[in-house]
Amino acid sequence: MSILHIVFRVGAAEYVVAASDVVQMESFTGVTKVPGTPDHVRGLVQIRSRVVPVVDLRARFRLPPVEPTLDTRIVVVHIGERNVGLLVDGARDIVRIAAGDFKPPPDVILEQSDGFVKSVAQAGDRLLMLVDCEKIIGEEQAHVA
Repeated sequence: MSILHIVFRVGAAEYVVAASDVVQMESFTGVTKVPGTPDHVRGLVQIRSRVVPVVDLRARFRLPPVEPTLDTRIVVVHIGERNVGLLVDGARDIVRIAAGDFKPPPDVILEQSDGFVKSVAQAGDRLLMLVDCEKIIGEEQAHVA
């Protein structure tokens, strides 16, 4: 059975998250900083009358910061009992990927990615990495959410 996935870009790599986990996508217009939060927690935004914490995936993946562009998006995912925004460099594609097309990542990727990448899939000439949103958000986010 094929499942719809939202494709987003962080740096030069493309990642996916199940479309069923995505609440919405928004253009990035800025955040309200929250003192004392980890560096990868960019701040808070209000989306549809809800306050949502935003995790900067560039910072979480230990990539250098860049200035936001018109393509920068917040992908709001619903994980457990909370909504969290993932700040990404771009998100425009939706792809259908069969569950059997996902394979475990190579050991070196598992070790180096802090467990953020659950599996990888080939979609045509694209290599797409399925992220573990719970791992990316981490337990420290419970205090902000």
